[in-house]
Amino acid sequence: MDLTESKSILIVDDDRILSEQLCRFLTNEGFQAKGVRSIKEAKVELEQNSFSLVVTEANLPDGNGLEFLETIKRDYPQTVSLILAGRGTIEEAVKAIKAGAHDYLVKPVVDDELRMVIQRALNQQSLMSENENLRSQLKHKYSLENIISQNYKMAKIFELVEAVADSKTSILMGGPSGTGKSMLARAIHHRSSRRNKPFVEVSCGAMPETLLESELFGYVKGAFTGAIGNKKGKFLTADGGTIFLDEISNASPALQVKLLRVIQERQFEAVGSNRTETVDTRIITASNKDLAEEVRLGRFREDLYYRVNVVTIDLPPLRDRVGDVSLLAKHFLRIYCDEHNKLKLGITDEAMEILERYSWPGNIRELENVIEQAVLISKNKYIEVDDIPLKVQSHQPAAFKSMGLKEALAEPEKSIIRRALEINHWNRQAAAQALDINRTTLFKKMKHYGLYDEARKLGLA
Repeated sequence: MDLTESKSILIVDDDRILSEQLCRFLTNEGFQAKGVRSIKEAKVELEQNSFSLVVTEANLPDGNGLEFLETIKRDYPQTVSLILAGRGTIEEAVKAIKAGAHDYLVKPVVDDELRMVIQRALNQQSLMSENENLRSQLKHKYSLENIISQNYKMAKIFELVEAVADSKTSILMGGPSGTGKSMLARAIHHRSSRRNKPFVEVSCGAMPETLLESELFGYVKGAFTGAIGNKKGKFLTADGGTIFLDEISNASPALQVKLLRVIQERQFEAVGSNRTETVDTRIITASNKDLAEEVRLGRFREDLYYRVNVVTIDLPPLRDRVGDVSLLAKHFLRIYCDEHNKLKLGITDEAMEILERYSWPGNIRELENVIEQAVLISKNKYIEVDDIPLKVQSHQPAAFKSMGLKEALAEPEKSIIRRALEINHWNRQAAAQALDINRTTLFKKMKHYGLYDEARKLGLA
């Protein structure tokens, strides 16, 4: 990596001759260097320009260089700083490092020493920039805005997330597999003040009970056969952040007791240990099963249910979000074209009609897989019908039982009206235009099929 490329260095020293020498040396080394003679001038430069590195004298006419370092650290966290001092002492060096200096140089500065120290400092600055870029990418990837939907039920969920994201309240997510519970949990975490702390996800249904307990709470050496050392559990790893327990309905009765305690008291012991650990961890849970029914059947503790179920978010299946299918399909098309270096201009109307007609038992995850496969196998610029799996192509709505024509047509008509309303955000005027009927007729049909009452309950009427 060429660290000289686009790297700007600001020299702050009231010694004009030394400042000019340093600037000339750095310019010859391939850097962009500028010298100023006071903290006031340096602050102006930092406000107007971007610098990778600031090299400042410890004692300046208008202020203390160490105090200036604290300003740089606070206001320009991506800028690394070095201290130049006339006389070097261990005490001053320690103060400089504590104030935020990457290193400490004593005058007169030897070229080789300066070259080496600046190289190390710029390596540090590059790492800081890379980490910030990664954090920014993660923030975008898991932001609430990145969850694509125009469905009214999802809009209500987004409103709820906004209200509770920055609290410590436990959240229980329901809904079938593949509806995006993990992604929404991450979005809640990144929406909260815990965003810079760990987000830890555990699938409670993917491992046996004994392993799950040690995975969640950790263990100490000798706790069981094979425990050759101490292991930190997921709850301790997520301290200060968020833990997402997926498929919590699979937790055994014994594990449910321990989960109840850690949710109530934020305390637990590692397997084989008598030492009590205390954590500050936000807990989000999810279940594919109806936990209320599991409580009724005696398979899930009632007290634990009420602890995890302070706020409930039920994610609707994709079949109830027909208006989102095209949005999601186009979104996944862009993602996998980039990932696999493919050029696709879009999805044909015929192919999209098939995607919207399918019931998507695997929900968003299944749609994502279908689009990725289509991107890989398609030989044309557009995703066509032949690029879609046969099981999706051949899907037909369930056949109706013997009944009159009017009764048989009622359900399809209701579905068409609902779809038009969803696509148009439940705007009746726009939906009526899309259906080529007048608004009064639409209103009567909404009343007839119970859609008006549904919209009113959701605040959309």
